[in-house]
Amino acid sequence: MALTIDAAFAARNFEELYGYSPEGVWSAPGRANLIGEHTDYNAGLVLPFAINRRTFAAIGLRTDGTVRVASEGFHGVIEVDFGVQSTPALEGWSAYPLGVVQVLSELTGHAVEGFDIYLASDVPTGAGLSSSAAIECAVAIALNDIWDAGLSRSDIALAGQRAENTVVGAPTGFMDQFASMFGEPDSAIFLDCRSMDVRAVPLGLGDFEVLVMDTQEKHSHATGGYASRRKACDSAVDVMGVSTLRDITTDMLDEAQQKLDEETFRRVKHVVTENIRVENAVAAFGARDFEAIGELFAASHASMRDDFEISTPALDLAVESSLEAGAVAARMTGGGFGGAAIALVASAQVPEVMSAVTEAFTAAGYQPPLQFTVVPSQGARRDI
Repeated sequence: MALTIDAAFAARNFEELYGYSPEGVWSAPGRANLIGEHTDYNAGLVLPFAINRRTFAAIGLRTDGTVRVASEGFHGVIEVDFGVQSTPALEGWSAYPLGVVQVLSELTGHAVEGFDIYLASDVPTGAGLSSSAAIECAVAIALNDIWDAGLSRSDIALAGQRAENTVVGAPTGFMDQFASMFGEPDSAIFLDCRSMDVRAVPLGLGDFEVLVMDTQEKHSHATGGYASRRKACDSAVDVMGVSTLRDITTDMLDEAQQKLDEETFRRVKHVVTENIRVENAVAAFGARDFEAIGELFAASHASMRDDFEISTPALDLAVESSLEAGAVAARMTGGGFGGAAIALVASAQVPEVMSAVTEAFTAAGYQPPLQFTVVPSQGARRDI
């Protein structure tokens, strides 16, 4: 029988571990990105949605400046004394929740009086579904309530990104945190990462479902591949004399090809064309034009495979085998270098597609992928 991860589970385990009842339980979802990869930190466009898999943060108050954090997924309790050192050295998985504590204290000027945290999650780690943002946003929205900080959802999302950038050391954009904070049922989030305008886009999936195919190739945004892609984008901005890659239009690609080395040009080409695909996808979902969505997903995946070079053979196989089995659209999702692909599949065909993907992986000598469907869900909230 599968373990049910929910607010009650988090509250119960908190009490068993720490010996008293938590002040409350807050949660935030992971996200699946429909389209718009590596565009967020280039002031571009993205179309993610919050998924129905969440991280729950049970929190109880202390008065000694000590913060203790434990997780259902990791052994032991990490203890940090913010009362002695306001910016302690943080590392490992605990840098995600404790980094948020540090950043929010700096932003709000609120001294860390101390508390205990217990985290429980059913968002897969390393799968490209933003388990890190789910942790950050769950803890951040909790502290915003507990400290009565009055931060907006955008403020909280940006605090989560700042923690991941400065404490964890991962040079990510803020798409994941915005999706986790602003998610709505049955809708994707159309985010302009230059203006920070957020708009819910009803998806109208009807008899279709989003199938996640987690290759179980673990990735990390704090390691070299992601950072090197961001460095290439920053280099192109300097050479082209623009503020961000968002300022480069398709009409400027010939000029970019002349000025940039071949590899950097391909990175730029991906970002420029991906922004256009996001805009077209918003229109296609609005019109329920699944043929167009399939073409956009295919072009996006090809661009990530060939121009941005962040796909892997296993991700490519997940996409190809799901399409051959009847999915109407498929692409890798997330930062790449492992993780998951997604497919848009008619509900009645989901078992058939899942079986075909598993068979393809087995035939290729890969471990079977972890597969499950997700639906657009509510963003960060207080549960108890």
